[in-house]
Amino acid sequence: MRAYSIYETGCVRKNNEDSFALLPERGLFAVADGMGGHNAGEVASKIAIERLVNCASQLDTIVVGDMENWMRKAIEEANEEVVEESLRNLATKGMGTTLTAILITKNKVVVGHVGDSRIYLWRENMLSQISEDHSMVNELLRLGQISEEGAKNHPHKHVLSRALGVEKVVKIDCFQLEVQAGDVFVLCTDGFSNVINDDEMIDEFSQPRSWDIHLEKLKKSVLERGAPDNFTVVCCEMER
Repeated sequence: MRAYSIYETGCVRKNNEDSFALLPERGLFAVADGMGGHNAGEVASKIAIERLVNCASQLDTIVVGDMENWMRKAIEEANEEVVEESLRNLATKGMGTTLTAILITKNKVVVGHVGDSRIYLWRENMLSQISEDHSMVNELLRLGQISEEGAKNHPHKHVLSRALGVEKVVKIDCFQLEVQAGDVFVLCTDGFSNVINDDEMIDEFSQPRSWDIHLEKLKKSVLERGAPDNFTVVCCEMER
């Protein structure tokens, strides 16, 4: 597999509250988007990613059938660490973070997801979002209380319904998918997905370019549009 990434502060924010993990040798990839006052969001996302990476050493002795349990436990531990640090330090009180990760092993991918960072799958020239946004607006949309058009400019668009660091126990979306040759997994924070829509990604990914060039083209588009938030993209390309 090949892996690529974008990690940008953007044009408005002074610090980057995103963090990411790129461990192709273990098949582990993740993004996290922190939230909180001052630098607290940066602390939260860093803690979450570091915990996930530290847990990765356990993968050497875990069989494929236990990978989903590993993912769930690693994210639970990340949540506990963010909660503990939030309670320990007044400067980081109330901080939290999204955490979206994939673990690719043999012919399967294990997904672990909390928050509104996203995972897309590009397969046979089709793009699909395989994660669900844990946001207030997406919940209203799911219940049919607002339209998709209304969701785009909703005043509470950025309010999360789930995040690490908010409660001692966090609900995690954890599941497995079959992997096919040529699959490409794209993980991104909302600083990217709020600026680049699905149709634009499809248009770009359909072009006969390498994946590092795809990401550079999309990064340029986000920056040209003012990049109002930090944005991170991690891309994993499976060999054909």
